[in-house]
Amino acid sequence: MSEILVLVEHVEGQVKKVTLELLTLARKLGTPSAVWAGPGYSPEAKARLAEHGAEKIYVADSADVNDYVVAPKAELLAQLVSEKSPAAVFVAATAEAKEIAGRLAIKIDSGVLTDVVGVEDGLVADQSIFGGGVNVRSRVTKGTPIVAVRPNATPVEAAAGAGAEEQVSVAVSETARSARIVERVKEEKGARPELTEAAIVVSGGRGVGSAENFSIIEKLADSLGAAVGASRAATDAGWYPHQFQVGQTGKTVSPQLYIAAGISGAIQHRAGMQTAKTIVAINKDPEAPIFELADFGVVGDLNQVVPQLTDEVAKRK
Repeated sequence: MSEILVLVEHVEGQVKKVTLELLTLARKLGTPSAVWAGPGYSPEAKARLAEHGAEKIYVADSADVNDYVVAPKAELLAQLVSEKSPAAVFVAATAEAKEIAGRLAIKIDSGVLTDVVGVEDGLVADQSIFGGGVNVRSRVTKGTPIVAVRPNATPVEAAAGAGAEEQVSVAVSETARSARIVERVKEEKGARPELTEAAIVVSGGRGVGSAENFSIIEKLADSLGAAVGASRAATDAGWYPHQFQVGQTGKTVSPQLYIAAGISGAIQHRAGMQTAKTIVAINKDPEAPIFELADFGVVGDLNQVVPQLTDEVAKRK
């Protein structure tokens, strides 16, 4: 089977879940090869990648790859594409990786697909485009396909791969050195999963009514081991921090379960969550547009429904 390069997303040497999703997807279409860029590679990281199907692991652990903004990783991938002639390159549809994909497409004169939620035989991709208003099937017709896949679009499935290591040296060009990272500030993380990677997301909207009332959204999320999201109306009102906004001008999520409480379902919000596998809507307005999208709907006051749901979850643990 043809080789598919998978750019590894990692933080402080820890492989992020989206990489395991990409390896799972690549394994169904070809032979996955992980590409590790930057410091932090370890036996634990190797084992994690091999457990999820990486037949090869290309390791470019030079600090140069990590010390400059984006460009060195694009150069590394371009070098590997030239040397290995893979069938495709898979990256996560994160802000950084999508920029890498764009730069790589220019370097190797290939097509690129972003915000992909599925890939089938023949590297035909399912995409959600135009703010989530249109779903299309696309295929790159020129060069080596570069595919940016949304986190949580593919369930993780473990399957052992050889995990054969190959050290790679990349000469970072002067152009790539033009923007250097001078400082990194570690963001303190809570116990909840990262919003864009969470398998379950509980979001609150205008119907929550106040910043104080967001505590009931947080309690439900914590009972489910979920991330907390918010609509633009809620963040604009100052009820919840903007970094948790889900929508066209916020973050895009594709969890296995999305619970929308007090969210009307405007197109701006739908663009950020409509590829979720299962959508549950709680709203006191039976005509709310969110019910058109929901798999399950509850018409009622979220101040009553959400605490009851939290209690039921707790009873069944």
